[in-house]
Amino acid sequence: MKSSSPSPWWQRLGRWALRVGGWKVVDRRPPEPKFLIIGAYHTSNWDFPLALALLSALGIRPRWIGKDALFRGPMGPIMRALGGIPVKRGARLNFVGQMAERIKQEQGEFVVVIAPEGTRKATDHWKTGFYYIAQQAGVPIAFGFGDYPSKTCGIGGYLYPSGDIEADLEEIRAFYANVHGLRPENHGAIRVRQR
Repeated sequence: MKSSSPSPWWQRLGRWALRVGGWKVVDRRPPEPKFLIIGAYHTSNWDFPLALALLSALGIRPRWIGKDALFRGPMGPIMRALGGIPVKRGARLNFVGQMAERIKQEQGEFVVVIAPEGTRKATDHWKTGFYYIAQQAGVPIAFGFGDYPSKTCGIGGYLYPSGDIEADLEEIRAFYANVHGLRPENHGAIRVRQR
């Protein structure tokens, strides 16, 4: 049910930015107020402003995880205001469990956005922390995307982690098969790291 009250300024700004840029928006988000969005493919610095505009346009105030260096100095307060959650690179400290617990404890809407490739460069696997965070928190994984050739972006669907990561990755691969980042040569392979 849509509210009859006017959209907040940041939502109107996001819609305006996408309209001016010629982007079409898809909104097939999960019905729950808490979920995790994977953003793919992450191949360019332009993905970040596109994601901000998209999520603003959808009325979502996202939380995202970034390396702690982004939160130092004068940019720190800005990054936190934009929903950033700093993490130390290389620090294990049961990161998955901590993030899952944080999602569980939040009241109301809480949406976390993760780029599972973990880099803008080509990689032979996705980091799987997003999967285990969603599984432990009991929330769905939404498929965030920006298809640059068609200028279509949005949330294209979702799944509930079944515990069979290979089967679930197959569904994720099928969704992203026709999505192309700004630099397709930098797409990360949607598979777990080979040991």
